[in-house]
Amino acid sequence: MTDTPGTPRRRGAARTEALLQAVLELAAEVGYAGLSVEAVGRRAGVGKHTIYRRWPSLPALLLDALARVWSADLDYRNTGDVRADLREQFLRSGLALSSPPIGPVYRAVIAEAQADPLLRATLHERFLSTVERSTLERITRAQQAGELTAGVNLEFAAEVLCGTLYYRSLLSVRPIDESAVDGLLDMFMAAYGTGR
Repeated sequence: MTDTPGTPRRRGAARTEALLQAVLELAAEVGYAGLSVEAVGRRAGVGKHTIYRRWPSLPALLLDALARVWSADLDYRNTGDVRADLREQFLRSGLALSSPPIGPVYRAVIAEAQADPLLRATLHERFLSTVERSTLERITRAQQAGELTAGVNLEFAAEVLCGTLYYRSLLSVRPIDESAVDGLLDMFMAAYGTGR
């Protein structure tokens, strides 16, 4: 049975969407330090108790907001050319990490996670490990197809590939641009490529 407009489930979904959009907008405008549950509620037109019924904390709300706009972008294409697929994904991720709404929100959550072990673990589980896993899956498929050296454990390679993007976006003033991505992939292919 499908919901009709105005049913509680439909209203609840619309309210959740409005809250996630509100936190992204506010984070881009004022940064993490300027965020509060009350401010998000005002922007979305709901009381803070409505927010706390869905999320136990502001960081939890931020993580869901990030998931809303970013999770779909974590999937790699599989064109049969691993270098091209990695390049396309890394350039897309680099743009997302340096631009609103993802960039400011992600940096804010990373900063908060340094003093909050639970948030740090949640961030790793929901984002970092997901990115590493999808990268590992893509390069493992390339290995199985003969594009990368057989019999080599690629887990560390996936971590290094992803880690370079996060280092540049969070700690360095250098951009994640075509030159950086091409240099990273040249090293990766020199180390693991078969020349196919």
